[in-house]
This record gives sequence, structure tokens and C-alpha cells, in this order.
Amino acid sequence: MNQEVIITAALTGAGDTVGKSEHVPVTPEQIATSAVEAANAGAAVVHIHVRDIETGQGSREVPLYREVVRTLRESDVDVVINLTAGMGGDLFIDQEDPLKPVDGTDLVNGLERLPHVEELLPDICTMDCGSLNFGEGSQLYISTPDMLRAGAARIQELGVKPELEIFDSGQLWFATKLIEEGLIDSPPLFQLCMGIPYGAPADLGVLQALVNMLPADANWASFAIGRNQFPWVAASALLGGQVRVDLEDNLYLSKGVKATNAQLVERAVTIVEGMGGTVATPDQAREKLGLKRRG
Repeated sequence: MNQEVIITAALTGAGDTVGKSEHVPVTPEQIATSAVEAANAGAAVVHIHVRDIETGQGSREVPLYREVVRTLRESDVDVVINLTAGMGGDLFIDQEDPLKPVDGTDLVNGLERLPHVEELLPDICTMDCGSLNFGEGSQLYISTPDMLRAGAARIQELGVKPELEIFDSGQLWFATKLIEEGLIDSPPLFQLCMGIPYGAPADLGVLQALVNMLPADANWASFAIGRNQFPWVAASALLGGQVRVDLEDNLYLSKGVKATNAQLVERAVTIVEGMGGTVATPDQAREKLGLKRRG
């Protein structure tokens, strides 16, 4: 078991959840406030998406990221900042005419997904390590080997730690190729993402298989969506990993009871401490993950 557990809070995501819970933060001020509350509850890391203020939909507008990060850095709360770099990979297909543009598509190359990372230099940014049939219908998430190599090289130049988002075993296979090619610095950081249709299912045997594939020096965390979020806190810690809880992937504290990010973090702290572990501070997380403290 991991005795010193890093808790990440993924605050808002980009999914269609704003209308499902009043606790999902939308504006930069709300996202930053939720980050501070999650940090005070025990999260060492906050994973940040931003949303269009008018529509509530996911956005990759740099000014929105700038405002969240500025507010966090000016606060008196210490927390490791993890910005998504996954926006810009959405492709919707028309079944009758696959080359026809379809509303909702937001598809850009690997480097065009990074301007907020280049400007703001977070501690960590994510890299979604492969393409995926994303749920039912005709939506795909696109992240090709060429896109990933270009993005990894640029992130490495910036001195930002990439969090390698793994949605299935083939993506983990490719991520190890990036490491072998020298595009990911040691120690690598993995996030094993479970239960997202149609990637790796939220199955403990699958989680163990993915953990068995990790490089020997890897730091890793795992999460599962929905009702599996809290069991995955225990499973990840037991297998030696870090944990993630969030409104990005789960809206409920218990059946019918909607949660805030801080409440989800508090529950994760209770689980970790109840298992005999301790919760890592931001500085302990930086040391473990090989991060530089930024001003």
C-alpha cells in the first residue's frame, strides 16, 4: 500500500455536467474558489479545465486559464497546479458523410492545444495518450502518435511535467514508447483513467494489469467515474498509487446527495487515513513527482 497518498481534485472537466449539479464551477472565480476549498480539504494537486462563461461548455480560451491561475497563485493556499492540455481533440462524425463538418467538432493539432501551458507554465499538464471512441454515437477523441510526439517535445522544452492520461492498454504501450524515445523525463507520471466508455473498464483486474505494465520508476494515480470513484481511492492506494476525486467524473457524495469538490476530497482523506495512510502535502507531492516549485 502507498503510505503517503497524493490526492488530486479535478475541479470541473469539460463534460455536460453544469446543468446536473449546481456545485460544478463555471467561471474562473468559481473554479479558483473550488480549487482553494479542495486544497484546504487535503488535495495536494488541482486539475483544471475552464468553461465558457455564457454556455458552461468546455473551453480552451487562454484568458480563462490565465484568470484561474492568477487567482490561485495570488491566494495564500499552496497547491500544485495541473492544467488540462486535452482540449482540441473532439471529432464528431456524420454517419452518411464522414468528411462533412459537424457541430461540436474542435480538432486542432498537438501544439495548438498548448498555448495556455506555454504562457502559464503550470507544474503539470495532461497528455491524453491516444485516440478513443468516446461514448455512444459518433464522437471520437483524436490524439495521434505524431500529435503526441510533437506535444511531448514542446512540453519537455517548457520544463512542465506531463501527466500521461491512459484510457486503455494500447495508450500505455505508446506512452512507454515516448519514454524510450527520450520525450518524457524521469520519473514519468501516469494517470490511469477507468470506466470511460469505451476505454478501460472499471475492473480491478484491468487496473492491476495496467499497473503491471508501468515502468519501474513511474509515479501513477488512478480514478474511476461515477459510483466507482470512492472504491477506486482505496484500490489505487492499496496497489501503491495516488488518487483522484472530482466533479469532473462524479457529482455525488452518496446516492442522491450532490457533492462539492471539497466534500469529495474530504471523503478521500477519510478513506486514505482509515486505511492507515497519510495524505501528502503539496511539497511532499512535488518531491515525489520530481517537480520544481514555481513562483
